Amino acid sequence: MPISRALLHAAIVFTMAVLCAAGALAQNDTEIIAEVGGVKLTMADLQQAEASQLLQARYQYYQAASKALDELINQKLLEQKAKQEHQTVDELLDRDIKSQLKDPTEDQMKVYYEGLETDQPYEAVRDKILAKIRQVRTDRLRAAYLKTLRAQADVHILLSGPVANVNLENANWAGLKDAPVLVVEFADYECPYCQRVAPDIKKVLDEFGSKVAFAYKDFPLPMHSHAEKAAEAARCAGKQGKFWQFHDELFRTKELDVDQLKGQAHFLGLNSAEFDQCLDSSEMAGVVAQDRAEGVRLGLTGTPSFFINRHYFSGALDYAALRLIVDQQLSSGIEKTQMAARK
Repeated sequence: MPISRALLHAAIVFTMAVLCAAGALAQNDTEIIAEVGGVKLTMADLQQAEASQLLQARYQYYQAASKALDELINQKLLEQKAKQEHQTVDELLDRDIKSQLKDPTEDQMKVYYEGLETDQPYEAVRDKILAKIRQVRTDRLRAAYLKTLRAQADVHILLSGPVANVNLENANWAGLKDAPVLVVEFADYECPYCQRVAPDIKKVLDEFGSKVAFAYKDFPLPMHSHAEKAAEAARCAGKQGKFWQFHDELFRTKELDVDQLKGQAHFLGLNSAEFDQCLDSSEMAGVVAQDRAEGVRLGLTGTPSFFINRHYFSGALDYAALRLIVDQQLSSGIEKTQMAARK
């Protein structure tokens, strides 16, 4: 069996196994999965009791499935292109990728050698350096080639992250509550990744308009000394109807000590006396703690953490990733189920 066919076969087997297992994990919430002394236990019971362990395990499985699926899609795109050109995949790669590969100059390889921590002379490692640079350049050419093929093809990815029910009672909302897609973020105002992704979230909300709603949940991390008070401050601003203005200002300025928080409240035209009293008395500490407890229950370990139509995604998703996930939700019809689940 040719190497390309063997890789495709392995990818198909692995991906199907992953998808089947993922389907098993995505059983209906009301489905009975065990019975103890006449008491029936459902998938919802299991998820509620062991959410902190299950969510991260299921997300790791989802990441493995996504990687396998991505490789499978790439191989299929290469096969389709090769068929159109009346070539084998290997012939296609030789023509469109390997033929474009340029070897580094001797001077470039010597510069690379200078960056290595080795006692071996240049002549002893020259061939390894050449092979390494060739591989890096081949990988880049292949990635660019596949990106072009994807742009030209009709590729729809329906695989989604694991789902979890998030309590939105204390969340601040932007957008319509019956929007087809709901993005929930657990974030920390002192988290640099949250600060980085904030403009991208706003860009997605502006682009999709009424199709996307956004809910913000506080998850101040223990290592961030200003995060807790910043979360309280934003909620104090919310009492005066300016949560989102304050929220955006915190991520923009990154000024989070108490005096700076009070200064921003004044800058935004809030009633300073009411704001200061709310912040100094820790009036909103209990609500922030409830959000944090919800994140702990779900098994969150860092920020930002997203639930997009209940599907969990970890880390600082950039604009392209956020837009892709929202597009998938809108095009798959899943949003109708998610809207019904929120009612």
